[in-house]
Amino acid sequence: MLVTDIEQRLSQLGWILPEPPKQSGNYVLAKKVGNLLYISGVTCKFNGVIKFQGKVGHDITIDEAYEAAKVCALNHLSLIRSVTGDLNKVKNIIKMVGYVNCDPDFADVPKVINGASDLLIELFGEKGKHARCAVGVASLPGLACAETDLIVEIDSH
Repeated sequence: MLVTDIEQRLSQLGWILPEPPKQSGNYVLAKKVGNLLYISGVTCKFNGVIKFQGKVGHDITIDEAYEAAKVCALNHLSLIRSVTGDLNKVKNIIKMVGYVNCDPDFADVPKVINGASDLLIELFGEKGKHARCAVGVASLPGLACAETDLIVEIDSH
């Protein structure tokens, strides 16, 4: 596969893309509509293994969960590359929704999802800045501590 500028930047930042995740139900991982790519929720699995399981603030620290959110973003990047063939086709990261497996009184959900946001902004700069929602939930698939979904604008040329 051709090494792109974004992939070179990924390497310079010390990040490695995992294999694209596989769906765990009756849905598609990504759906392109016009220039928008809607990417289904992905957890903090890296090459099929959930690295951070449990409730944030109880079983998992905020710092660990921040790293887990980065893994979610790396999974999204892997899916984008598998659909478009080139991460340089990303024009803008539009919106992210992040979910954190936590107790009802956990108030630092945004700090966790910052892991994914920070990675995308560091990688893409201005075009990585996005709208976002961060939500605490009672459970996630495989007892993952974090999950994100993403909407991306793609250059279709």
